[in-house]
Amino acid sequence: MKFLFKLFKFILLICALFILGLYITGYDYILTAAKITYGTGHKTAYLEDYTQFDNRTIDNSSPQPWPIHEAYNTVKATDSLERINQDNGTIAYLIIKNDSIWFEKYYDGFNQQSKSNSFSMAKSIISAMLGKAIMEGKIKNLDQKVSDFYPQFKDGLSANLTVGDLSSMASGLDWDESYYSPFSVTTRAYFDEDLASVILNMKGIEAPGKKYKYLSGNTQLLGMVLTKATGQTMSGYLSEKFWKPMGFESDALWQIDSDEHGLEKAYCCIASNARDFARFGKLYKDYGKWNGKQLLDSAFVQKSITPRFPESPEYGYGWWLKTIGNKHFFMMRGHLGQYVIVEPTDNIIIVRLGHSKGPQKTVATFTDDIFTYIEEAYNMLDNH
Repeated sequence: MKFLFKLFKFILLICALFILGLYITGYDYILTAAKITYGTGHKTAYLEDYTQFDNRTIDNSSPQPWPIHEAYNTVKATDSLERINQDNGTIAYLIIKNDSIWFEKYYDGFNQQSKSNSFSMAKSIISAMLGKAIMEGKIKNLDQKVSDFYPQFKDGLSANLTVGDLSSMASGLDWDESYYSPFSVTTRAYFDEDLASVILNMKGIEAPGKKYKYLSGNTQLLGMVLTKATGQTMSGYLSEKFWKPMGFESDALWQIDSDEHGLEKAYCCIASNARDFARFGKLYKDYGKWNGKQLLDSAFVQKSITPRFPESPEYGYGWWLKTIGNKHFFMMRGHLGQYVIVEPTDNIIIVRLGHSKGPQKTVATFTDDIFTYIEEAYNMLDNH
């Protein structure tokens, strides 16, 4: 009995020293990660973890429901689509044809109103907000320097860093885009309660504007620039300029780092639903026009869905790009396989939300599941 008591005290001491070490070394955010993610059996962020964080509401006002296609759900999902949806934990799969919902199916207890984490699809939304701020003259253009807003970036390699470099993933900043390591800066940014300090500690290690490299820190810094330029929270600006005029059917939630700082996680973490995420696909498909009103400059939209660098044809300004055969897709993409995929010539929008993108854990590449979701959507349309 004495041995067990001594062992228990020893384990408590080791735990106390470990926790103290985390605080001393600045890794105390791992305790939050352990509580929210690792302690719940997850290895990385997950679809419903927004409920464990502080959030700010993105208000809607006058909902404009999607039209329902006359052939709505008359064609069943193909066997291949059903298989991958089951295997990868899909929670929502939609096909929107000619601006009407043509096919829609939900899984795992989710429905039309269910919220789930956008993850990096938020990057496309931040880019749209940048376009709006430029349109309104709150930001001069894509070439305006970041140092105009944050003098921390006025020296060294980052002296010429622009807002366009942030949007197009060409910042040259130091950032470890690792989603599964508890010690990466990406994990720190997700759980730290002072996100701004994490971002403002980034340093330039390469000349900006020269080449593409996918870094979530770029979008977070861009979101912080937008907050300064507009004088509004990101949630407030998004609500006023897009959520309300585009008739989003539901309020959304945007994760913030803490109640104390209240900074939105710009690179991720808008909790909404499949129908509402699809609206940004339609906005860009229609070159920034919504119900006859030009919400975004059409030239900005065109630039956004065009590769900035010929050697990196997969990315424009906040949007992913992929040519398959004679079809040219642009898309919003997020961790674990959150997608809004658009083919403008065919007037098709495909939305897939889910728990996994399959066995491939690579970052910033087109995983095999994307091709299946596209191919099977076209197979279903061809069957009709």
